[in-house]
Amino acid sequence: MARFTGPVCRLCRRDGTKLFLKGAKCFSEKCPVEKRNFPPGQHGQSRKVKKVVGYGLQLREKQKAKRIYFTLETQFRAYYQKASNRTGVTGELLLQQLETRLDNVAYRLGFAMSRRQARQVVRHGHVSVNGRKVNIPSFQCKVGDEIAIREGSKALVILEESKNFASGQRTVAWLDINRDNLSGKVIALPKREDVNLPVNEQLIVELYSK
Repeated sequence: MARFTGPVCRLCRRDGTKLFLKGAKCFSEKCPVEKRNFPPGQHGQSRKVKKVVGYGLQLREKQKAKRIYFTLETQFRAYYQKASNRTGVTGELLLQQLETRLDNVAYRLGFAMSRRQARQVVRHGHVSVNGRKVNIPSFQCKVGDEIAIREGSKALVILEESKNFASGQRTVAWLDINRDNLSGKVIALPKREDVNLPVNEQLIVELYSK
């Protein structure tokens, strides 16, 4: 299945919770989850809500994580396999890999108002890692990496808007952020408490370990 290119607010309504896919809109009264808190579609409002249990619940958690970080199934499964082969809590190691993707780090640093927008910023070659241009959203950042907006891209209007938006958001302890210079540094690997998202990673591990 190809990457989803439709209206992402439908995904939040389908899961019944905010996945924070639209940046500032998610924090405003225009958020569709606030206005129409029922599944999308012609019969969404009249459809009976069924209790999701077992496999369905595990699948729902996996879908939420994939949608939040904009990954496809093959790549997401590869993240799980790598996490399961390492020593530690598999679920936390999985989230750690997703959080240290370059597009997510760019979002956390305030280079974009959403992960989807951050993916575009990276793809268009506006971001550098340790002084070298990197345009691969899934690039894995390591402790000590310095991520910055390239000098020729700092005048972009979208970056000024993103900086203003990010100034009102909670910062994360594993990044050293310099908003004025549009740069930052990975000073530690993210811990579970740093990932403030509606995802139960243990259910994802249970799904893949069957």
